[in-house]
Amino acid sequence: MYSYLQHSSNMKSYSCFNILKSSWDHVSSAFWQRYPNPYSKHVLSEDVLEREVTTDCKLRTRRLLSKTSRLPRWAERFFPGGSLRPAYIVEDSVVDPHRRTLMTHTWNVNHVRLMVVEEKCEYMVHPDNCAWTLVYRQAWISSNIFGFSRAIQEFGLARFKSNVTKTVKGFEYILSSLHGEFGVMLRIFYADRLMLQTSACESTSRK
Repeated sequence: MYSYLQHSSNMKSYSCFNILKSSWDHVSSAFWQRYPNPYSKHVLSEDVLEREVTTDCKLRTRRLLSKTSRLPRWAERFFPGGSLRPAYIVEDSVVDPHRRTLMTHTWNVNHVRLMVVEEKCEYMVHPDNCAWTLVYRQAWISSNIFGFSRAIQEFGLARFKSNVTKTVKGFEYILSSLHGEFGVMLRIFYADRLMLQTSACESTSRK
C-alpha cells in the first residue's frame, strides 16, 4: 500500500492504493455484500435510498450507512454524548460495466460541527494483472473548532487509516467466502441482474 499525506491549515488529505487479489467482476459483486463481516463491527446498518440505471448504462446507487462513532474523552467537551450517537454516512456509487470501474463518494451527514470526513474511491482493473483489482482511495478530514482543529483532524486521520485497514481485510474476507459454492451462486445472481439492467438500458438507448 502506498500513501500520501498533505497538510493545510484547516484540512488533512490522504490517499492510498490497495490491491485486492480478485478480479474486478468479483470485487464489484462483493461490494454489495461486504457487511456484515468480522472486521466491520463498527458498521451498524446499510439502506439503499436510490438506485437507477442511467441512459449510458451505468448503475447509480445512493445508500445510507450508520456506524459507531466513539470519541476520545477530550472531544466530549465539544460534543457531549456524541459517542452514544451513531454516525450517518451517505454513499454514492457508480458502476460502469463497460469501462469496468466502480466509483464511490462518501461523507458524514451528522457530527459535522466536530468533523467532516469525505472519501472517494475508484475500483479498477489492475493495469499489470487483469485478475486483480486496484483501489485508489482519497480522503479529506476537516474541522473548524477553534484551537482544536488540528488535534481533531489528527484523530480523524488516525481513525480513517485504521478503518481502511479493516475495510480491506473485510473485503478480502468476503471475497474469500464468495469463492465457495454459495458465493458462486451469489456472483451469478448479481452479474445476471446487472447484465439484464444493462441490456434493457442498451435496448432503450437504441430506440
